[in-house]
Amino acid sequence: MNSLKIVFLLLLLTLVFVMVGYVLGGRNGMMIAFALALIMNFISYWFSDKIVLKMYRAQEINEATNRRLYRVVSMASQKAMLPVMPKVYIIPSKAPNAFATGRNESHATVAATEGLLEILNDTELEGVIGHELAHILNKDMLIGTIAATLAGAIGMLASMARWSMIFGGSSRDNNRGENPIALIVMMIVAPLAALLIQMAISRNREYKADAEGGRMTGQYLALASALNKLHTAPSRLKLDQKPATAHLFIANPLSGKGFASLFSTHPPVEERIKRLQTLAMGGAFS
Repeated sequence: MNSLKIVFLLLLLTLVFVMVGYVLGGRNGMMIAFALALIMNFISYWFSDKIVLKMYRAQEINEATNRRLYRVVSMASQKAMLPVMPKVYIIPSKAPNAFATGRNESHATVAATEGLLEILNDTELEGVIGHELAHILNKDMLIGTIAATLAGAIGMLASMARWSMIFGGSSRDNNRGENPIALIVMMIVAPLAALLIQMAISRNREYKADAEGGRMTGQYLALASALNKLHTAPSRLKLDQKPATAHLFIANPLSGKGFASLFSTHPPVEERIKRLQTLAMGGAFS
């Protein structure tokens, strides 16, 4: 059922993209934004892992340099029956977190922070790694790339229309003289709708990765315990400086609260823990 929800949300996001392209930019504007979206998708798919790892100054490790993390990733990879064990990286940060990246199962990477290794025991660490391997198996990196690219393309269309209105550029290929108020509303509402749909996709993916990761490793409760530890880590350890990559991490690295939580890429930790506890007792979610 989660897969159907994600497909529906991706289709809805695509519909918003096409609608905004037609209303704001006409056929020419839509084609330009679509071409840019294709370029962004290509770069994200082939190079996003290298870009993100460099952003966080991640260092590749092996069994000799960090036996504990390497062993846990190796063991979890065997349980997940991955064709190739992902490369393993450590991020030099005290903020406890982890993420997976890469274009497919054979070209994947798992990264964990120094802070994560410090606060989790081995079973909790295995639960977290299982969650990340589930993202790899579910091809969530590709889904996230498509969603982020479409949302970004919608933002570009709105920006193009805004600058066109500022400089009086109203020559469109189908020049039908739309209501300027309607255009302004569209420029505000469409990017917001795209962002909310993207967040919904990310949240569904997190629930699914929790369930799949717990099933593969058998560490439902250990993962729940790890999420609780990550959630209660001091706010000063949050990774606030890189919101563009927030959706990659197992725990929200941003410190937004209140209204800002509406735009969080992650579902509420309390709900994630509750679901994991239910699954550990033999329950199920659609």
